[in-house]
This record gives sequence, C-alpha cells and structure tokens, in this order.
Amino acid sequence: QAHLAESGGGLVQPGGSLRLSCTASEDSFRFDTMGWFRQAPGKEREFVATNRRSDRSTYYAEAVKGRFTISRDNAKNTVYLQMNNLKPEDTAVYYCAANVNRLITSSVRNHRMYNYLGQGTQVTVSS
Repeated sequence: QAHLAESGGGLVQPGGSLRLSCTASEDSFRFDTMGWFRQAPGKEREFVATNRRSDRSTYYAEAVKGRFTISRDNAKNTVYLQMNNLKPEDTAVYYCAANVNRLITSSVRNHRMYNYLGQGTQVTVSS
C-alpha cells in the first residue's frame, strides 16, 4: 500500500507564491498519473492539475492555468505544484493523488479514479 505525503502548505498573502511537494513511499515510476486536487470549506473536492508520465501530458483547471505549474522528479519520488500569484479563492486543503495506470483524459479530473490520495496540506491566502 503506497502512501503519499504532502508538504509546503501555509499562510501567504495575495499575490504570493508557495510550492507544494508530494512524496510517494514507493518508486514514483510505478505511478503513471499524478496530480493535485483541492477542497475549500463547504465545497466539493476539485481538480487542480495532473501529469501523465507515459506521454508527458499535463492538464490544469481553468482557474489555475497560467499561475500554477505541476512537475515531477521521479528520482525523488516527488511531484510538485508551484503556485504563483495566489488569490484568496485558492484557499483550500490541497491533496496529492496518484494512479498506477495511465488515466484517460476524460478521467484525470475525477479524484475517485486515482488509486491513492494523500492526507492533504492547508493553503491559506489572506492579507
């Protein structure tokens, strides 16, 4: 049973930046699709970004496109989410997700399609 551990969350002012990290307990080459979701209080969990190792595709939610960047370092079993120009509406718990097999494009935005989900890290954007 693999485990995903997120880190890097915190409190940041609007316009600031944070970099989230997610380290897998197993060789991340095992996971083709790795991504990030978030959940704000009182809202459904929503897709943020994902990366597929097999074809090097990346996908982003419209709300974060141009501000967030997902990347992977398989040597460190880690996936990152660089978040720039943060807004108060980005405040949420951010979860890392990983799937062993390649998820088809229509499935990457559904957290229920991933084999593993981390415990989450809080990001608060406030002045």
